[in-house]
Amino acid sequence: MTLLDATGLAGKVAALDRGHLVVLTGAGVSAASGLPLFRGPDPDAIWARDVTEMGTIAAFERDPVTWWRWFIARFGGLRDARPNAAHAAIAELERWQLSRGGRFTLITQNVDTLHEAAGSPSPVKVHGTISRFRCSRWGCAHGAPSGSLPLEAFDALGWFDEPRKETLPRCPSCRALVRAHVLLFDEYYTGHDDYEFARASEALGTMSLLLLVGTSLSVGITDVAVRSAAGRRIPALRIDPRAEQNGHTMLVRGAAEQILPGLLSALAPAVKR
Repeated sequence: MTLLDATGLAGKVAALDRGHLVVLTGAGVSAASGLPLFRGPDPDAIWARDVTEMGTIAAFERDPVTWWRWFIARFGGLRDARPNAAHAAIAELERWQLSRGGRFTLITQNVDTLHEAAGSPSPVKVHGTISRFRCSRWGCAHGAPSGSLPLEAFDALGWFDEPRKETLPRCPSCRALVRAHVLLFDEYYTGHDDYEFARASEALGTMSLLLLVGTSLSVGITDVAVRSAAGRRIPALRIDPRAEQNGHTMLVRGAAEQILPGLLSALAPAVKR
């Protein structure tokens, strides 16, 4: 792994010219917004203790009340978070890349809505979103493979604060239980159209440079991305304050909310051209 600073990173990005820049983000990009990491050494990492027990659709089907209590405890705080400098910088980087005739695709593993709030118009949300729920019954108009409902369609009072069997939300169409609109560990990227896995795959197959931000490289989409970059000899750059060197990516060691604004500052001369 090659170590880079913001200036070296800017040189790699500026060299793209009209190429396709793909940015793939994980939980680390939202850490400065007060959200917990999902993996790694952080003792509060969401998946650190209970993924095999609770982070599955099998657990939801077995005991939906307990599952919803777990989900709300782990993810409820995401609704109140605000974008940080990293989210804003990624949105600005997209505008810069498009303004010079290049392509840009943002793929995020995060289910929060901070990229959208910061101004990124159409991130590929391969793990779904907390801004919507969906019917648990396959084929329902409000369920997979293409349906969902906004949070506003459900009255949070009476069940969100204290989920019980009698108060769990049900589909307005078929009365089946409602589930979170997120990808669980025993599900597939192709399980819902909103995950846009085909769009992500196309982007990874045509990218000219891959920028990985705040991800531990522990789940499927990051493995696909790094393998694609290696197979096509595409530069893969990784921003992470804790990552160790390896032979697959060039490392920019630092926090995303510091490195990405520095990248934009270093790109300023290229912007003026």
